[in-house]
Amino acid sequence: MTWYTGDPLYDTLLIIGFAYAALVLVSSFFGTAAYGGRFGGGKRAKGLKLGAKQGWVLMELPGLIVFPVVFFMGTNADQAVPLFFLAIWMMHYTNRALITPLLMRVQPGSQASFSFGVVIAGWITLFLHGYFNAAYLTELGTQYTYDWFTDPRFRIGFVIYTVGFVLNIHSDRILRNLRSPNPSPDEPRYKIPYGGGFRFVSCPQYLGEILSFTGFAIMAWNLGAVFVLAMTAGNLIPRAIYTHRWFHKNFEDYPAERKAIIPGIL
Repeated sequence: MTWYTGDPLYDTLLIIGFAYAALVLVSSFFGTAAYGGRFGGGKRAKGLKLGAKQGWVLMELPGLIVFPVVFFMGTNADQAVPLFFLAIWMMHYTNRALITPLLMRVQPGSQASFSFGVVIAGWITLFLHGYFNAAYLTELGTQYTYDWFTDPRFRIGFVIYTVGFVLNIHSDRILRNLRSPNPSPDEPRYKIPYGGGFRFVSCPQYLGEILSFTGFAIMAWNLGAVFVLAMTAGNLIPRAIYTHRWFHKNFEDYPAERKAIIPGIL
């Protein structure tokens, strides 16, 4: 990996991007982003607020748009390895931007709790995500020949990515099934999840996302992919800690052996 690609715009934005990731990490320990019922309501959610489904789709949509637009502007957009990464990216963000939010089970009359400011921050992040990775894969990177498929970094990264993606999907399914398909207004809004990754941590869905982008960064082996991982971890690790504390505070019978996000450690 190298900081210098020879493209002044790319290199400058990459430095700015990592400075932004560091700022996100530091600010996250002073408060988590205002979305979701636990953290998006009340005094925290100032200004325009959206419903959970609308907020998630709107925030994540650039992940499905920016990457392919930049990708197909690249010289090597027709090569096998970049096309493989395109498929991985589109699968991942189709799940994040469309499948997961549209399958959410929202109680009738739920208060809008997704801050529009979070949507704007998400757009900035996803624009950088898409640009850094698509531009490097199809224009700036030199390692993505067909032989990259046999490189140990690609193979190890792919295994880690797959484990994380499966953990993410399975954990989201458990959370979704905590509510009935057509929840009534008097159904308890929050319940303790059990099974799968929830046996070990309070937020296995976040752990899955971090593992996915760890695998992607190893698989792609460029600093644009590391930026995605840095932003993901900087946002989700503190949020998992806040969620873990919230569960302990609100459920006396919450499993004491669970950690927040890293089994046996954190």
